[in-house]
Amino acid sequence: MTIGIVATLKVKTGKETEFETVFRDLQEAVAKNESGCLLYQVFKSRSQPSTYIVMEQYKSQADLDAHRTTPHMAAAGPKLGGVLDGRPSIELLDKV
Repeated sequence: MTIGIVATLKVKTGKETEFETVFRDLQEAVAKNESGCLLYQVFKSRSQPSTYIVMEQYKSQADLDAHRTTPHMAAAGPKLGGVLDGRPSIELLDKV
């Protein structure tokens, strides 16, 4: 079963460029190392410049679980934690 995720991330004002740099590196690592990840993209809100939406799609629950334990996710965690303004809002979706 294909799994989708929509995550809403609020970034501290003034930290947008830093967030985008970290996330670009993360996107590259995911694309290079995770064949079970079909989509991993970030979008910036036009109406709320410090709000970003991450859209993800995985072939299976196992692929999503593997994503969460990769070295690149572990390395990005502290960097993202320093620029985020609170916890992300995560919506898990099942393809019908």
